[in-house]
Amino acid sequence: MKGTIYKGVGGFYYVMTGSGIVECKARGRFRREHITPMIGDNVEIDVRNGKGSITDIYPRRSRLIRPAVANIDTIVVVAAAKSPDPNTAVIDKMLVNAEINGIEPIVCINKSELADCDDLISLYEHAGYKTIKTSAETGFGIDVLRQQIQGKTAAFAGVSGVGKSSLLTIITGSSLETGTVSDKISRGRHTTRHVELFPVEGGGYVLDTPGFSSIEPENITPQELADCFPEMREAKGGCRFRGCAHINEPDCAVKALVHKGEIAESRYESYKELYELQRSRNTWK
Repeated sequence: MKGTIYKGVGGFYYVMTGSGIVECKARGRFRREHITPMIGDNVEIDVRNGKGSITDIYPRRSRLIRPAVANIDTIVVVAAAKSPDPNTAVIDKMLVNAEINGIEPIVCINKSELADCDDLISLYEHAGYKTIKTSAETGFGIDVLRQQIQGKTAAFAGVSGVGKSSLLTIITGSSLETGTVSDKISRGRHTTRHVELFPVEGGGYVLDTPGFSSIEPENITPQELADCFPEMREAKGGCRFRGCAHINEPDCAVKALVHKGEIAESRYESYKELYELQRSRNTWK
């Protein structure tokens, strides 16, 4: 019987099948082969006497390590227009992580009723990303968001307090625990306890990804990093030197576009910060 793992708790995996939900354990061979089933895995299960066991895991089309989820089609990077104030460096880090893993990213600016976020929307539209303006408070933009993730498995990512759980509650009709934002420190408390897929009416799944904002880009060389910035990927062919790092080299097409204002300064600063991070990692290795 085929199914999809939608939740894992205490060594038990809950598999959604055409016949309902089955509680399963993983076969011992997975442990011997150092394979751990992941939320989102498409699996084959064997059910006997009402008890299920996972017998096979089908190939994964995408995979994240932290949190451990598989087969994600889209990552909705959620930021708030205000409370907490948007941090473009954090947004860029999550977008790069999506690009590294071959997952389509969407930028969602929530809490749009609190502040004008048109400049932020324009920033990421110009960089080449799909962008959506929403308000979980008023319902603005929710239908557009639903359309973008319909029939897909979509992960919602962002720092605490931006409204991920509120958006998910509206989209799924499930009551997810949400947190408030401290007036004193203007950042949210972590509220999501575990990773879980929630079905969406009309097809597809959504999930929250606690801790996603703490991920640093991995498994990529500094030289490959520019390919994770769409606007730089398009421009780098005009650089004088092959393998240009776009930092100190002369006749750099990327730097020229930054100087002209055609590549946002904040995006370029994020690139330089991540480049130095990857360079220091490679030097250490």
